[in-house]
Amino acid sequence: MTPYEILKKPVITEKSTIQKEANNQLTFEVDRRANKVEIRRAVERIFSVRVMDVRTIQMKGKAKRFGRTLGSRRNWKKAIVTLAKGEHVEFFEGV
Repeated sequence: MTPYEILKKPVITEKSTIQKEANNQLTFEVDRRANKVEIRRAVERIFSVRVMDVRTIQMKGKAKRFGRTLGSRRNWKKAIVTLAKGEHVEFFEGV
């Protein structure tokens, strides 16, 4: 897999914004088959930064109702990447 197939999109929430400012951590939605080493290499290659730690979480899709039928959203994998001290990534700065 290429780095762009591993990292699908950044997760932009209030909590992830606070983590980015306070702890220098980025949150991404990643491919469910990717492991921590692949995620680390993808972030380092795409953003040209040093990664200190990667934590992954399997997120269960929420049960939702679609009209009369019950269904669920898809399951997905989240990665919280801690950057080295002095490193930063600028996407959505000042928004």
